[in-house]
Amino acid sequence: MSPYDPSAFPPFAVTVDLVVLTVRRHALCALAVRRGESPFQGRWALPGGFVRPDEDLSSAAARELIEETGLCAHDPDSPVQANGAHLEQLATYGDPKRDPRMRVVSVAHLALAPDLPAPRAGGDANSARWAPVDALLAQGGYGREGEQATPLAFDHAQILSDGVERARSKIEYSSLATAFCPPEFTVGELRRVYEAVWGVALDPRNFHRKVTGTPGFLVPTGGTTTRQGGRPAQLFRAGGATLLNPPMLRPDV
Repeated sequence: MSPYDPSAFPPFAVTVDLVVLTVRRHALCALAVRRGESPFQGRWALPGGFVRPDEDLSSAAARELIEETGLCAHDPDSPVQANGAHLEQLATYGDPKRDPRMRVVSVAHLALAPDLPAPRAGGDANSARWAPVDALLAQGGYGREGEQATPLAFDHAQILSDGVERARSKIEYSSLATAFCPPEFTVGELRRVYEAVWGVALDPRNFHRKVTGTPGFLVPTGGTTTRQGGRPAQLFRAGGATLLNPPMLRPDV
């Protein structure tokens, strides 16, 4: 049996790309960074970076998340923490031509978090911002006001589209929508998460009946808030259920 010769195989790199979603001003938004270096210098992209030799994939994704957002990833089987974000592996992208530098395989991850402050740029990015998903995926490309619209760098439009669809489908049958909410939230705030992610308007009374009647979905805290204006609204936190029975089915649009 001949010994294994690493030099007989072409080298390639592994990266992690992050689809970081949040709800801002009742719209589903993703974290976008403008590249400060080649390739695709000046184009908007998803945050991410190369996996270090001493890292596994989940560690690399968690490191990139905290570098780009200041958020620590939490165990998806544990309650959401105030400074935590849901983080899960999304898919692997390995088209030989996806990166003009060399053969690069990207393992994309999806992160969901409550509304966050303005992001800070890091690594090879010269600016970062929260942008509406619809604008990032617009047919003519994305650009800030006064700048030319261009498609997202690499294959990031496809990765973003896949991440959005994953989020839209998962909040149907899981309690993942609460990852977009603060530790204590109202039913109205949770409804606006569903409306933003699905892109539809929901009937408030039917929604309230469904979410409060689903075992283990929401737990009353005993407190109220007037941050939405009007009468005090009851506050809830995420319950222990991870799967919803019955599910919250997405309306046909």
